[in-house]
Amino acid sequence: MAREAPYLEVADDLRRRIKAGEWAVGEKLPSRAQLADEYGVGRNVTQRAVDRLIIEGLLEGRAGSGTYVRRPRERMRMVRSRHRERRGGSPFRADMREHGKRGSWEAHSAARTPAPERIAARLAIAPGDLTVHTAYEFLADGQPVQLSESWEPMAITDGTPIVLPELGPLAGAGVVERMRTIGVIIETAVEVPRPGRATQREANLLGIAPGDLVMHIERTYYDTDGRPVETADITVPDVRWEVAYEIGIEADRD
Repeated sequence: MAREAPYLEVADDLRRRIKAGEWAVGEKLPSRAQLADEYGVGRNVTQRAVDRLIIEGLLEGRAGSGTYVRRPRERMRMVRSRHRERRGGSPFRADMREHGKRGSWEAHSAARTPAPERIAARLAIAPGDLTVHTAYEFLADGQPVQLSESWEPMAITDGTPIVLPELGPLAGAGVVERMRTIGVIIETAVEVPRPGRATQREANLLGIAPGDLVMHIERTYYDTDGRPVETADITVPDVRWEVAYEIGIEADRD
């Protein structure tokens, strides 16, 4: 049987030692050079092993200081379902209440933003057509837990009180509720989840390490005519959230 790559063997043993409590949370690990001497391998091997454990969330690197055992973070379940969208108001705020936390967010909207090609395709509009683009940072008890970027065609909302999602009488009400007030009834949401690694920007905003696992979700809302009325890119850090989908089953009734 083929042996594991040397860096994986070192990573496995370091993981075992961390979980056994050899180094406490917040305690500094030996340097890469010291670990290389201890395991009888090159420094590049211990570097790759430590990098792997940083990606897994067991360790964190501190510039100019070294590598430390990372404090475990609470992981919550995010349930995506029809019920979630039918509750009215902000689905995120309702989710946070269920976890006993205060949900809030910071948002910045830019009207008359030309749609990039990939967003135009999702909204069934022409590239360059005007949209309202909103960037969100979602917080639980003041701590960042989710990012989102949303686009809405201005052809739908221009001249209405809801053109800017976070201003006016329906600020913070959620897409479904806002659209309903101008006669646009959202019937369907389609989500495409894709696992990925946090970029430097995402890591900075979410307080995680670059390369940490994240879930990218492409969500698009459709009205009763099948017209896309909003699309969003949602970024969920794996260390904070377990994403689950609830699928309703309609039973036959005789």
